[in-house]
Amino acid sequence: MFDFAVTAFVSILFLVDPPGTVPAFIALTSSYSPARRRRTAFVACLAATLIMMGFALVGNVLFRALGLTLPAFQIAGGLILFLVAIDMVRSETGTAEPQPSDEEATAEAATGEVAITPLAVPLLAGPASLSTVTVLMSRADGVFQTIGLLAAIALTGLVCYGTFRLADPIQRRLGITGIHVLGRILGLVLAGIAVQFVLDGMTAAGLIPKQ
Repeated sequence: MFDFAVTAFVSILFLVDPPGTVPAFIALTSSYSPARRRRTAFVACLAATLIMMGFALVGNVLFRALGLTLPAFQIAGGLILFLVAIDMVRSETGTAEPQPSDEEATAEAATGEVAITPLAVPLLAGPASLSTVTVLMSRADGVFQTIGLLAAIALTGLVCYGTFRLADPIQRRLGITGIHVLGRILGLVLAGIAVQFVLDGMTAAGLIPKQ
């Protein structure tokens, strides 16, 4: 259980990439008071956590209803993760999800709440992270590993909240270049995880022999 929970936590955390979302969070909340910025961080992280948990719990049922096999979805999820990882390595923004420009961020922050969109979805709980939790749930063996996966998602949400709360100090210490470099490192690690997902899916489908 512990090994599975650690693997799940690392996979989800590297994909969500909290440091990589810091520039978008700062831009989207630049006109907010400190209290409203804290509230926005809490709502965004809570919403993303609940969305990922919900998708982990019902995702496999949904795909079975659609007639998809778990190995096929596992391979597809791995390919998606690999594309996201490549984007993280090559992206100038240092995050896997599209981010608004400064002008768009300022306009959206002025028009209303941004905690749900785009912070929670798609910056935190994006397509790749949702597919990842579904694949991980399909690999969970028993109640304890399921609890471990949900705990990993919850811990990821806490890390995201802590990162958002420390957004200003992180930006001052790392700078934009430091955040970009960190995002690229996370992308390399995520690429390895994505390849392992594909290999596991091919093994489950009988396309390659078990090691």
